[in-house]
Order: sequence, then structure tokens, then C-alpha cells
Amino acid sequence: MKKLIVLSLLALTLGSQMLYAGEKSGVASFWDRLRSKIESLAPQKRVTATNATGGVRGAAVSSEDIYWKGDASAQTIAAEELDAFKAAMKLAETDGVPQAQAAFAAFIKKYPGSPLRKDAEQALAFLQP
Repeated sequence: MKKLIVLSLLALTLGSQMLYAGEKSGVASFWDRLRSKIESLAPQKRVTATNATGGVRGAAVSSEDIYWKGDASAQTIAAEELDAFKAAMKLAETDGVPQAQAAFAAFIKKYPGSPLRKDAEQALAFLQP
């Protein structure tokens, strides 16, 4: 009976290690995850027309804060902000590490309130020797 228990535990241990090794190999790299995030962002277009938004009783709410059920639109970001981040990523991918570090640092300085600021800081940390 003891041998059966020991063999069962050994089999479970080896099986879980094999599963863990399989999961590690399937994990996307930092740059792949960042690239897929950037691709999901939509650049915000400058519109010269004014849009009106109607509301139903309650506090004043800007049109960006209204949630429409079933509305699955991409997160928007300023086009020049997105272009600056993409340029920094391209430098990092083409082995221009010092230039990429400078580009990410400039991005953080120029766009401190950006939703991509955290990603830029992670990229800077990743590019450190």
C-alpha cells in the first residue's frame, strides 16, 4: 500500500512538472504581449465637428463616459502618442537599445498621463543591462 502511495505521488509530481514546463514554453515574451496591446489600440482622430450627447436625468456626464451595452470599441489614444510609442518599440526590436531607452524616456517625459506610461516604464526596465 505504501508503494502505491509513493508511486502515485511520484507520478503526480512528474506530471505537474511536465505541465508547468509546457506552460512556460507557451508564454509570450514581453515584446509580443506589448505588440499585441499596441495593435489593439485605435488612434484617436481629430474631429473638427461638434457632437451633442443627450442624457436622461442625473449628473452631467461627458460623452466619453457613457457606456453603451454591446459597444466593444477599441481603446483610443492620441495618434502622435501612439506613433511615438511604436517608434520606440521599433528601436527596441532592431537592437537599437540606447536609442530605444532614450525614446521610451522621452515618451514618459512628453506623455506623463498616457495609458501606455506603465508599459514604457516596463520596457525601460527590460532594456536595462
